[in-house]
Amino acid sequence: MDVVDVRMALPLAGLAAGIALGYVARVNRFCTLSALERHWYAGDSTGVRTWALAAATALVATQAMLLAGVIDLSDSFYLSTEFGLTGAIAGGLMFGFGMALVGTCGFGAVVRLGGGSLRSLVVLIVLGLSALATQRGVVGLARIQVVDNLALDLSFAGDQSIGSLASVLVGADIRVLVAIAISTALLFWIFRDAGFRAKTKSIVTGTVIGLVIAFGWFATVTAAEHAFDPVQLEAGSFVVPVGDLILQFITFTGTLPDYGVGLIAGTLVGAALGAWHKDDTRWEACDDARELGRHLTGGVLMGVGGVIAMGCTVGQGITAVSTLALSAPVVIGSIAVGARMGLAWLLEGSPLAPFRRHQSGAPAE
Repeated sequence: MDVVDVRMALPLAGLAAGIALGYVARVNRFCTLSALERHWYAGDSTGVRTWALAAATALVATQAMLLAGVIDLSDSFYLSTEFGLTGAIAGGLMFGFGMALVGTCGFGAVVRLGGGSLRSLVVLIVLGLSALATQRGVVGLARIQVVDNLALDLSFAGDQSIGSLASVLVGADIRVLVAIAISTALLFWIFRDAGFRAKTKSIVTGTVIGLVIAFGWFATVTAAEHAFDPVQLEAGSFVVPVGDLILQFITFTGTLPDYGVGLIAGTLVGAALGAWHKDDTRWEACDDARELGRHLTGGVLMGVGGVIAMGCTVGQGITAVSTLALSAPVVIGSIAVGARMGLAWLLEGSPLAPFRRHQSGAPAE
């Protein structure tokens, strides 16, 4: 495989993976915010368990490839020895709150755009440009000061994986045991619910999404091994790649799209196919200026927050989980808190409403 083949293969692999990802998400209505909202307000954990199954599947498949020596993720930025704790918390809160304002995350916006949502088109443009500004533009200067310069140095463990940190703590290599323990705990919680075990579509959805993320690692690692130029190891994120896709449309740099750009494009195509298959394609736009403003604000918060946190509901919630990165639980928890505050502000009039109920001793909804 020569360098030209590798450069062509990456976006094509991403496109194929994205089509599967977008189709199954659209047909089975996979949405992280919807899952959290139904869990908090309706007591229905089906969506949350489906999302957790996607993360668990990606974790098992990725760790199995690592153990078998099929892939090496030591160069992945998720396993960097520098852990930006401030970014993980602040970025996660921003992303979660923005997700509530928009009604979905970056991944969900791509899936909705495939069904004709022009609101999602606006959100994705704003999200992508905000992500680029935070990664490479003026906002990036602030990110360096607040996140990069305050990052925790975990070089003593070799990387920031939970397995490596636990190994240093006990003085023995227990990375495999940690991976098995976390995978088992996740799968036990997911399938302990008899109602979920009977929902075949949800199980298939979570499994397919997890396998697509694991495939991303295989594709980019394989390409990196055969390419002369550096290849970013990635498996799935819907923040910076959205901005990269915009750049591919508006500029010519002489470089081919990478795997992430192909994944975004493929997800859009797959979602469109799913909407067509279900006869669910409908053009939608913002009803008024207030709704438009909410979507613009949410897009900015997700774009900036996603870069600061180094991932989104897919990037950290599934991809980083598959590497057992320490950032994953911190960002996931922060996104959940931010989303809860955003939903409380929209539905209950105050972002602090859930915390006030807990303090007063009243049961949470």
